[in-house]
Amino acid sequence: MQQNSRSLFDSQAAATSEGRVLKVKDLARLAKEVLERSFPSVIVEGEISNFKRHMPSGHLYFTLKDDEAQVRVVMWRSDAARLRFEVNDGMKVLVKGRVSLYEPRGDFQFYAVNITPAGQGALQLAFEQLKTKLEAEGLFSEKNKKPLPEFPQRIGVVTSLEGAAVRDIVSIVGRRFPAVELVIYPVRVQGEGAADEIAKAIYDFNRLSNIDVMIVGRGGGSLEDLWAFNEEVVARAIYDSRIPVISAVGHQIDFTISDFVADVRAATPSAAAELVVPDKLEISAGMQALLRNMNKSIEQGLDQLSLELDKLSHHYALQQPASLVDQKSQFVDDITRRMQTEIEHYFEVASQKTESIQTHLNALSPNEVLRRGYAFVESSQGVVSSIQKINIGDSAAIHLHDGILESQITGKNEQKR
Repeated sequence: MQQNSRSLFDSQAAATSEGRVLKVKDLARLAKEVLERSFPSVIVEGEISNFKRHMPSGHLYFTLKDDEAQVRVVMWRSDAARLRFEVNDGMKVLVKGRVSLYEPRGDFQFYAVNITPAGQGALQLAFEQLKTKLEAEGLFSEKNKKPLPEFPQRIGVVTSLEGAAVRDIVSIVGRRFPAVELVIYPVRVQGEGAADEIAKAIYDFNRLSNIDVMIVGRGGGSLEDLWAFNEEVVARAIYDSRIPVISAVGHQIDFTISDFVADVRAATPSAAAELVVPDKLEISAGMQALLRNMNKSIEQGLDQLSLELDKLSHHYALQQPASLVDQKSQFVDDITRRMQTEIEHYFEVASQKTESIQTHLNALSPNEVLRRGYAFVESSQGVVSSIQKINIGDSAAIHLHDGILESQITGKNEQKR
């Protein structure tokens, strides 16, 4: 490569020594020839910036940089069409291509023929290796899956307090079945140490005797963002849990090791909230339907008995002793009246129980709590659960049952415990 470069420069030097003056285009063409012969195929690692897909040509233009230098990169549409992922600014990649010169501007450029994400391949390999290992040990076996309780009283939630996942779970569970109690164990869900925090939360919940089911998860993100849920320590904590675990990590297309180990995999945290509790409206509708079916069955039974009695009353053997028929007829009337009274009493009691259940559910509604004089405070960071979560000077919204008071914190009086 060095010999080619020297021979070209030596020949040009000889030409100029004889009085020949190069044109700019000749210099550019000479430099291009040297670059293309010297670097016909190389792989360069760097970070993408200033990415642009030119329309309508479809060519890609971006800068590949590291801490000390940068180079302009062009990828023709035919090569870009073979990529299986979207290229974005900030991606660390390995780019294969050739070095050349764009003669009209004299720009040094790199012409890419292939782009591979740097680092992501290693994560994917680690994912597949751990998946194969745990599957061979039986951690994914269906026979080890525990059923979810039909009517849980207390639900443990392992997630971050910062994301939308926890707000979605609280909102949906509160709407569907407000009588249930949520116990939230805040953890980091990405970054160094997150997996250990998640595993510890799962083990801590298992030390309690009153947690009926557990949701473990977070919102969507990249493979690296979700990696804590691909760690072996989290997988084994879920497998060791005596409490049924719902894995609710990422979006519907995201799969993690936690999803395979958990008793139930929910596509999203919102879907987990839908799965973990029944809907109070569906329960109420079911009870009403049951009462209607019971009433219909009893009425049909009485009609059948009435037909049979009428048939018997006209039987030849009963025609002679008319007085006996009259007595039996009166006896039947008495039984009918008593049954009707008991049926009406039964439905009255059932109706009272239904109203009692509905009243209990309504009493547990957040709006009813607010009507009793309670309120909750919300800042720009969300619901304020502690005096430590808000500062003097912050704006705050005080939620009452009939509206919201806008306020500003002018002082704090911390309660001593």
